[in-house]
Amino acid sequence: MVGQHNSGQDRHTAPLVVGVDDSAASDLAVRWAAEVALARRRRLHLVHALDLVATRTVFAPNDRLIPSVTTELRAQGVEYLAAAQQLAVETAPGLAVDTELVEGSAAEVLTDRSTSALCTVLGTGNAGVLGYLGSTVSAVVAHGRGAVVVVRAPGGELHVRRTGPVVVGIDGGGEHNQAAIGAAFAEAAERRTTLIAVHCWSDLRFEQLTGLPDTIDDQKIETASRDLLAEQLAGWDEKYPQVRVARKAYLSGPRHHLIEWSKPAQLVVVGSRGRGGFRRLLLGSTSNALVQQAHCPVMVVHPGSVSPQ
Repeated sequence: MVGQHNSGQDRHTAPLVVGVDDSAASDLAVRWAAEVALARRRRLHLVHALDLVATRTVFAPNDRLIPSVTTELRAQGVEYLAAAQQLAVETAPGLAVDTELVEGSAAEVLTDRSTSALCTVLGTGNAGVLGYLGSTVSAVVAHGRGAVVVVRAPGGELHVRRTGPVVVGIDGGGEHNQAAIGAAFAEAAERRTTLIAVHCWSDLRFEQLTGLPDTIDDQKIETASRDLLAEQLAGWDEKYPQVRVARKAYLSGPRHHLIEWSKPAQLVVVGSRGRGGFRRLLLGSTSNALVQQAHCPVMVVHPGSVSPQ
């Protein structure tokens, strides 16, 4: 599992941080993170943020209501965290779980907590994100540190998938690629499964262009694509000799192919180029599309992430 190493948290003890609300998708994220935390011998840190500034703004014309509303929101937050903690312990008996109810916007709080987390985990549903995390996921994916995992619950599929390959999307190179590849190898090794390395020569969205081929027919492009994959994967197979790697090169359509590969996968890993804002995540909007449409959890890895040895 990828984590972010900084002066405030040893990478070998950093917890998994989960944003919690009252949605089914949040429950799925808690279960996913609980299983990973137990397997990696890490703590689980559950966080619910109260944006009381926004609440006070909404109720400003009725100042007398604000104390009762904020009291109720705090009580709800305590209930959400208690239920999530119980769910985590039921999912992974013996797991160390702590909770945090904190005032602030969910996006800002979770982004801050990501700096000392092994990874930060959020849940989403089929038609966009659910619950109070609705406006939070894209912000944390963009601005978070280390690895941010978005646990997808498409079509009401509210169970943790434990089988299938780990899939990693690889573009033309760069630090973000190496961070994602390292995370993907570590995950495949931990999960004892195959790693599928996917590269698309062009970021054209072939699903929008009738007749665009799915495979590479040009020998020069195919050779260049294979060479790029070999270059980007160099050294990682020696570090993780137990991981079997399948290399898949396509002409175009990175969004389409990664979403298709997410159907049998238990995790898709992509890299983020930006240090804030979306600023072209992997191959433009591909990471954002995966967060919204993938059929399994998506790990977005920011440069500077490190894998525990």
